[in-house]
Amino acid sequence: MESYLIHQLEQMTGIKAHTIRIWEKRYGLIHPDRTDTNRRSYNESQVRKLLNVSTLLASGQKISKIANLTDDELNSLIEHQDKTDIKDSICTGYINDLIKSMLDFNESAFEKIFSAAATRFGIYDAMIKVVYPFLNKVGILWTISKTVPIQEHFASCIIKRKLMSAIDGMMPPSKKTKKFLLFLPPDEWHEIGLLFANYIIRSKGYETIYLGQNVPIENVERIIPVVNPKYLMLFYINMRPVEEVGNQIKRLSKIDENTTLFVAGSPELFPENKHKIRNTIYLTEASSLLNFL
Repeated sequence: MESYLIHQLEQMTGIKAHTIRIWEKRYGLIHPDRTDTNRRSYNESQVRKLLNVSTLLASGQKISKIANLTDDELNSLIEHQDKTDIKDSICTGYINDLIKSMLDFNESAFEKIFSAAATRFGIYDAMIKVVYPFLNKVGILWTISKTVPIQEHFASCIIKRKLMSAIDGMMPPSKKTKKFLLFLPPDEWHEIGLLFANYIIRSKGYETIYLGQNVPIENVERIIPVVNPKYLMLFYINMRPVEEVGNQIKRLSKIDENTTLFVAGSPELFPENKHKIRNTIYLTEASSLLNFL
């Protein structure tokens, strides 16, 4: 069974570590184990309990009432609560349910929750309001933690599959004025952001050529004269020297003076002189790409 330190618990539940400690002392809400160095350690059942607490707090429940519930009463209240009452609690409930399904490796439950969010909000808003906050909580949105549990990879694969399915279900591109070439540069493997960008572009009717993960720059140089894209789209997620990223971006920006380069990902990886690199636009959020289209 996985165990989690308090800062990881804070990340997943959205409840501050200081608050968790207070609840432990005041209400006896959970009883963590201790590591050899006397740091708090929480098991998956305790994580699930705090996720349920977070959901109920978002729906307006008081911690003094929640703390007096047994685990069975807590689970029953979660099952029967009406998530349509308070707008903010809808997303919180979906996010927490995704985390619980991830911890259990429960693929059918994870897919059901994803589909419910997509039905309620549409794919774009479900990604922005539910999936990205979920990924933020487990530490793998724009940066990569070295201490993440294996469940995160399980969840990531389902999300990618859902995005691919949504893209496959789209009508063929109808607009030929903006052709995009999408790829991840060398040593980049985290594809959710790129797939979501592909979905956004295709949803607006534009043509995309999707190359996927870990594409050598020389391969991009060879294909551009063949397919003549108007835009390149790539993400930088993995930590690496800023100079290396800057050199790659400069190289890509020089391939074709008529091609614009869109770069997204971890802002700390972008070179300081980024605004001096020709034909390059840096995107900090999905809405920036949507607004451009």
